[in-house]
Amino acid sequence: MGDPTGPLPSPQKSLWKWFLDALGAYQFVLTFLFMGLSCSLLAIFLLFTPLWSLSVLYGLWLAVDWDTPLRGGRSSKWVKNWIIWEHLRDYYPIKLVKTAELPPDRNYVMGAHPHGIMCTGTACNFATESTGFSRCFPGLHASVATLASLFRLPVYRDYIMALGLCPVSRQSLDFLLSQGQPGQAVVILVGGAQESLDAMPGEHRLTLRKRKGFVRLALRHGASLVPVYSFGENDSFRLKRFAAGSWQHVAQKAFKDLLGFSPCIFWGRSLLFPRVWGLLPLPAPITTVVGRPIPVPRRCQPTEAEVDHYHQLYMHALQQLFEEHKASCGVPASVQLTLD
Repeated sequence: MGDPTGPLPSPQKSLWKWFLDALGAYQFVLTFLFMGLSCSLLAIFLLFTPLWSLSVLYGLWLAVDWDTPLRGGRSSKWVKNWIIWEHLRDYYPIKLVKTAELPPDRNYVMGAHPHGIMCTGTACNFATESTGFSRCFPGLHASVATLASLFRLPVYRDYIMALGLCPVSRQSLDFLLSQGQPGQAVVILVGGAQESLDAMPGEHRLTLRKRKGFVRLALRHGASLVPVYSFGENDSFRLKRFAAGSWQHVAQKAFKDLLGFSPCIFWGRSLLFPRVWGLLPLPAPITTVVGRPIPVPRRCQPTEAEVDHYHQLYMHALQQLFEEHKASCGVPASVQLTLD
């Protein structure tokens, strides 16, 4: 399965600081993988205990609050500023790089690449304030779009809404970009679950050429397109890649089509034993670079020619962004960005 060790803790950090940072990274992984399922099972379990009323009351609240994710959610500045996100940031470390002004007098559709295993760079930079998104882009409100099914999971839905996440559905995104007050920045992981299967360390392969829905969204609302690339996103875990056409690969694609995400075999290192495989990510630096905005006209019913035109402009801008910043982010000059 390859080398499980990866980078060791930085000698520049004290052991206590490294441990706190590792806990920050570890909690993100455990939350990403298990919080939704755990909260759902707990709600069911409580129905068969003397605390059954808690599940019933929450179920009533859920029925009343069901459509909130589709109407902008319920973001919390307090949750976004938890100190644990600073430890998550420092573990890798994660940085946010601004290349151009994004005036808050208009809306934006940001395409975030690559998806990676857990979208760590996107989550840290746009769903929390640990890297200073509001200071870099004053007046903008970022909403990270994710699977709509996650907002059906009890408690977990409230947690991710507090971080500013929203369903990646037309109704939800149209609502955000139709607000009378500008300054909305919708962040979409364009490659989605399919791209997570290509999250190999050192590789830069994106699923993009046939993904045009985000361009149609931008055209419908006249929102500027912004390419975003997270260098190092694919380096935090090792991934087992199955050959195309193998039964494992076919099963992954079928699972993705059915549930919206791809099960994959990945590993990092152990929290306590660096030479042992585990779920703690490898501390590989992640640098998220926000590119220049591409002005887009408003078209209530954009034609395919218009969609293709702005999609081509976007792909060109993304490749240019990659070339301009790959050297400073430790990517060899010979490495090219591949768009599938």
